[in-house]
Amino acid sequence: MYPVIRAFFRSLIAACAVTCVAAALAQSPATAVARAPAATGELKIGLVNTEKLLRESAPAQRAFKKLEREFAARQADVERVAKKFRDQSASFEKEQLTLNDADRRNKQRELEVLSRDLQRAQRELREDENLRRNEELAGLQERLQKAIQQIAESDKFDLILQEAVYVSARVDITDRVLKALADK
Repeated sequence: MYPVIRAFFRSLIAACAVTCVAAALAQSPATAVARAPAATGELKIGLVNTEKLLRESAPAQRAFKKLEREFAARQADVERVAKKFRDQSASFEKEQLTLNDADRRNKQRELEVLSRDLQRAQRELREDENLRRNEELAGLQERLQKAIQQIAESDKFDLILQEAVYVSARVDITDRVLKALADK
């Protein structure tokens, strides 16, 4: 499959070269050769595994630890309410046969209120965590893009892809990006 892609990009570059040469000739024949890309040169392609970068990069790990610390207290509160609900539910199951109707209804209402409070707290925590995670991911992806851009420019890559079905180790630059992010 890779040779097919290479052939496609070579033909694309050749077509672009012809277009550039034709456009340059229309402007000035003397500068036509200087402006046309090398149609016969090797195409330098790199690939980055974004998922691996988001999982293993130092900035990503710092961001996720920061999120864990930020939401640890709220998570503990939700777990405390969940334990209280479980304990009261178990207690109600044991006592319900001995309770009169009014007490049973009151206990059921208390459990329903506690259940709704628990569900609301869980939902709010999830929503807030997702919002903050998305904020952190946006900043992280910006840093990743800058690091990839710097490597592309310094090593003169023609094309860097972020996902592929198969990747040869020869074109995978994920580890270089991880190292560049660790150095910052």
